Amino acid sequence: MDRRVFMKSGAMALVTMGLSPSFLRRTAFGAELLQGAGTLGAARGKTLICLFQRGAADALNVVVPHGEAAYYRLRPNIAIGRPEVAGQGAIDLDGFFGLHPALAPMKPLWDRGLLAPIHAVGSPSSTRSHFDAQDYMETGTPDQKGTHDGWLNRYLALQGTCEAGCAHDTAHAKDSPFRAVAMTQQTPRILEGPAATIAMNSLDEFSVRATGPAVDRLEALYRTGSADVVHAAGGEMFEAVKILRAANPERYLPQNGASYPASQFGQRLRQIAQLIKADVGLEVAFADVGGWDTHVNQGGATGQLAGRLDDFARSIAALVADLGDRMADTTIMTMSEFGRTARQNGNGGTDHGHASALFVIGGDVKGGKVYGRWPGLELEQLYEGRDLALTTDFRAVFSEVAAKQLGATRLDALFPGFESPRASWLGMV
Repeated sequence: MDRRVFMKSGAMALVTMGLSPSFLRRTAFGAELLQGAGTLGAARGKTLICLFQRGAADALNVVVPHGEAAYYRLRPNIAIGRPEVAGQGAIDLDGFFGLHPALAPMKPLWDRGLLAPIHAVGSPSSTRSHFDAQDYMETGTPDQKGTHDGWLNRYLALQGTCEAGCAHDTAHAKDSPFRAVAMTQQTPRILEGPAATIAMNSLDEFSVRATGPAVDRLEALYRTGSADVVHAAGGEMFEAVKILRAANPERYLPQNGASYPASQFGQRLRQIAQLIKADVGLEVAFADVGGWDTHVNQGGATGQLAGRLDDFARSIAALVADLGDRMADTTIMTMSEFGRTARQNGNGGTDHGHASALFVIGGDVKGGKVYGRWPGLELEQLYEGRDLALTTDFRAVFSEVAAKQLGATRLDALFPGFESPRASWLGMV
């Protein structure tokens, strides 16, 4: 791999005072990307925010098929009522699908044409393992356990390369230390790879832990000696600190009436909005939220899942409101590793399933429509006789968003082995 990228990755690991071995694990595929596989001409100012619902969210109670009679037979105790059931019914979208009532804060996004749900979407892998399914979704290579870099990092690596003889202005313009940020304790698999990224619990933690006498001495050390790549990398590290200080995150006030939940997820989305509006060069942001593995006492219109969805919806609605007109250049994409069984279990919950649902939200999104082919919930229509069947490969959604939002062209490199991705696009962006 490129020596400068190696040193920069190491330096950015030091800036948060946490050393992750992830930047040392580089696949041969990732190295090839850095050697000039092609160019991805991303539009300037565009931002993609990826939100991972870890634990397998129940698609059928999130985007409710209230027009499907079998749905109510399969879930006599936890189904969401039809829209006419006051206070307990689904929020109707198109006469067949509706949102869980706890997702009410997202309904205005549908009305404005910003929200596009995709149903019966997920991985073609048959695994029911959380770990494997999350890994496949983040690497973009279902059933391939040998892939160590994430598809978003492959995008970032390709964006920084250039065909022979071309100018490097675009690559340099994108060379911000905050180009790719994960609001997580450790670098998520989706961002692991040869391109430098930042992972942090919070902006305040990044600022506090990257200041003080120890860091001042480290900065002085980097400024002495020859103009070696080590010192260049150190300069970039301290430049990141200065950029964040200038953004003054501790004094940030949300705008447009946005009210973020006090939850960790809500506060992480608040800080993503801070970075976008501070113009630090953020192109890719990532956050995740757990608690979706509802084997027991899942609940229906109220209960465990409803509480999780309430926080999820209010956090996203606040982010959209806070960004205001910047949503014209921002796309939010949610994802979950797989769905849950169509039939409720004996514990008032659901077990590991197959296809799921996700949301794409943004100014460039053709919202106000539920995308994906609905497979039905009759016994003969279920996957393995128990799960919502898959009709849309998650790579079709991810590749369309990457191409149309970020300007990606080397989709064969982002999702190796996925044949004819453009032919599978849904047209939601």
